[in-house]
Amino acid sequence: MANLKEIRERKASVASTMQITSAMKMVSAAKLKKAQDAIVQFRPYADKLKEILSSVGDSIKNDEDNQFAVQRDKDRILLVLITSNRGLCGAFNSNAIKATIQRALTQYDSQMMARKVDFIAIGKKGGEFLQKKGYNVIFEGHEIFDNLTFDRVATVAKMIMDLFTDQEYDHVDMIYNQFKNAGTQILTEEQFLPIQVDELADDSATPSNVDYIFEPSKEYIVKELIPRSLRLQFYKAILDSHASEHGARMTAMHMATDNATELLKELSLKFNKARQTTITTEILEIVSGAEALKG
Repeated sequence: MANLKEIRERKASVASTMQITSAMKMVSAAKLKKAQDAIVQFRPYADKLKEILSSVGDSIKNDEDNQFAVQRDKDRILLVLITSNRGLCGAFNSNAIKATIQRALTQYDSQMMARKVDFIAIGKKGGEFLQKKGYNVIFEGHEIFDNLTFDRVATVAKMIMDLFTDQEYDHVDMIYNQFKNAGTQILTEEQFLPIQVDELADDSATPSNVDYIFEPSKEYIVKELIPRSLRLQFYKAILDSHASEHGARMTAMHMATDNATELLKELSLKFNKARQTTITTEILEIVSGAEALKG
């Protein structure tokens, strides 16, 4: 059995850790409220824009000049991995990283063998892992989370869109965690470019027999809406991941605090037993010494 000093030191260490995890849980809860409000308020706007875009899906499909809908052979692939800058958030980062690597090695195995799959890492954790494993990371955008605004995210989205329209890449996928609630994050893998025209046309929430009047014109609306929709889609993914990170960290720190509390109880019981054993041993030694003196 460990001596009293060792148990006492371990109790102090666990108590200190519990204070840290409890504080981190409260900080994450405060940040989660702000991040959750941002994504919840943004979703209706993004969904409405998608609905409008769906209503002109036929125009997108028939527009041969639409550079964002061009279907090319998947020769050059770009995977956008969105993680966090910090750890201590459970399996939040590892799940997204594993899904990205799995997607690259299975869905794009031939391109991987030809070294034609590149990565963009939004978040330090994903970037560090990809760099360590020797994957080609063409851009790291971890500073986005230092001051998360639409303009900063839109700049990265435009860079990705330009890489596609310049035919540097033929296909772009995003892998991130979608926010559902504080305790649940949905790992999401979705195609970013080219836009899925058939899905837009089929996903229209409005009746197909409605005859809309478009002003100034349907073609102009399509031309303006698609780049805006892509920027908003990318911003929505960042907001989802940001809220998911704080939710995952709050949950992880809550569990860590509970585990530390249980461990502290066990150590206290162990300490009391060890202390009782020590006292009993000392009493027996005193009694034995007294009996020896009598003899």
